[in-house]
Amino acid sequence: MAESPVSDANVKTVFVACWLLLALLQAYALYSFAIDWPIALADSLLTNLLLASTCLLISNNLRYYRPEKDRYVYLLIWCLFLAGLWLFISYQVLTLIFSSKREYLLFLEKSLIVRFDIAFLTLGWIAMISALWYNRQDQKLQEQRKLDAEKLAREAELYKLRQQLQPHFLFNSLNSISALAGSRPEEARKMIHQLSDFLRGTLRKEEEQWVSLGEELQHLQLYLNIEKVRFGHRLSTEIDYTEECTSLLLPPMLLQPVVENAIKFGLYDTIDTVTITVQATCMDKHLVITIQNPYDPDTANPRQGTGFGLSGVQRRLFLLFGRNDLLETKAQHHTFTTQLTIPQK
Repeated sequence: MAESPVSDANVKTVFVACWLLLALLQAYALYSFAIDWPIALADSLLTNLLLASTCLLISNNLRYYRPEKDRYVYLLIWCLFLAGLWLFISYQVLTLIFSSKREYLLFLEKSLIVRFDIAFLTLGWIAMISALWYNRQDQKLQEQRKLDAEKLAREAELYKLRQQLQPHFLFNSLNSISALAGSRPEEARKMIHQLSDFLRGTLRKEEEQWVSLGEELQHLQLYLNIEKVRFGHRLSTEIDYTEECTSLLLPPMLLQPVVENAIKFGLYDTIDTVTITVQATCMDKHLVITIQNPYDPDTANPRQGTGFGLSGVQRRLFLLFGRNDLLETKAQHHTFTTQLTIPQK
């Protein structure tokens, strides 16, 4: 957790400086009542030292225990008690030290009520400021804990969404390798190497480590090579992008489930050659990626599957950016279009 902008050392420095200033002001006030400087200074230093210690006592108690909102009257009673205790101790010590100073002792007795009032007000202010300060610190800690919990939950859900992708794709690839092993062993071996390279790149990627568009397209090409072994000449792909967009960043493995969805609904219900297009453009500090696939509205009904698909991608984008408008789909003229908008950090 980040440190508070106001450190404990700064608070202690301000506290000591304020009490020194208060002691000097009190010494000057006593001197103005015809009290000798040595006596005025001793009176001021002694009483303020005791009062500062009492303030520290009540402040430290409030650090660990604070009354309920409807029981702050007990704090008031506590301040009255401490003010009286401070007055009694300081009076006894001063009369003991200056027992031979009759005029000062008379002045001391006459000023007891004023001293008590000042001590009570000071303790009250310190108690109020301490309670507000520690309540604010507790509130910050609670907010930080809440943010940490939300972050952990978000990361766990992102991890779950990514893990849903692996078994689905892996099972399809293994089934294809099994089918190729007997009739086309060379292609099966080639597909095993491609799958190995693909999974190796997948394992290296973490959610917090965004990748460039160039890296993501290279990883996507490995996936497409595997799919082309599965579907042969029936699958054709076109990837179009400008060089200025290759350095833009996006979450890792974001495009694969979208392209997989395009292959699934563009290729499964036809025996013709199908072209999947991927286009990336830069637009107003955003990376816009458009994936298109042909589809037949009469046969392209939703299939039962893992449920990852586009809904998983949209959920992932929401967790990362807090927006639901970053994935859009459109079906027009037998072409299904999926558009992803990735804000740049």
